[in-house]
Amino acid sequence: MEDWEEVVKSDEQHEDSNEDEEDDEEEEEGDEDTGKVKNVENENAAEPEGHTGEETTLKQKKTKLGIKSDKKVVPGIIYLGHIPPRLKPKHLRNMLSVYGEIGRIFLQPEDGMVSKRKKKSGLRRCDFTEGWVEFRDKRVAKRVAASLHNSPMGTKKRQRFAADLWCMKYLHRFQWTHLSERLAYEHTVLQQRLRTEVSQAKRETNFYLANVDKGERMERQRKKRQRDGQQEVRTWDFTQRQTEEEIQNRKKRKNKDSLSQKQMDKSLLIQQKSKSNVSLLAKIFNANQS
Repeated sequence: MEDWEEVVKSDEQHEDSNEDEEDDEEEEEGDEDTGKVKNVENENAAEPEGHTGEETTLKQKKTKLGIKSDKKVVPGIIYLGHIPPRLKPKHLRNMLSVYGEIGRIFLQPEDGMVSKRKKKSGLRRCDFTEGWVEFRDKRVAKRVAASLHNSPMGTKKRQRFAADLWCMKYLHRFQWTHLSERLAYEHTVLQQRLRTEVSQAKRETNFYLANVDKGERMERQRKKRQRDGQQEVRTWDFTQRQTEEEIQNRKKRKNKDSLSQKQMDKSLLIQQKSKSNVSLLAKIFNANQS
């Protein structure tokens, strides 16, 4: 019996130890779960809700460009009054993209006559006279125009455009549509001017040809009269400028004519009134006699 009681006690102790081990394992698993929850909470606290990786990159870009607020970005346009020779749009983009994000670029080519003259002399390149650069943010455009105006284009002496200076001006309230409208207007004005010049040249040519035909016709008539034995009689008429005395006499005659006309009108009016009075008096006296 004592042996049996000892076996039962040992079994109970073994079961108690197993239960203690299971409780310890459950506590360890609970600690691991709580640790995971804490890590998730810490991660959520580190990265707030509604912010993704793309937004963080955008924020970094904005901080690099000097943009602090999340306001609506309005583009700004800078006018370049001087473009050095051999400066292309891609070179200009590379030079200005360091200061901010650039949108559209337009460089005005030089006049067609100048390019034709260069081609005749052997130069094939096309240079530009002025340009417009659009920055994505107008605040960056203002800062760039204020800081780079009248400063060297190159930072080193051996650079290609180091001897040239920036000629910049920020255009307030200027949009890219205004530029396209201006270019379209200039194109229409140029076409209109060309049309007027062509029409003027045509009129001059027609007038010259008409005079040539008239001269040939008069020459044929003169030769015909010479063959017939007729003498050519020329009459010359000259219109001379009037002298001061002639001008004064003309004015006096004009004044006299106007005065005589007024007097005649006045006399006619008096005669008509007198006739009406005579008829009235005749009626009165005839009535008294009767």
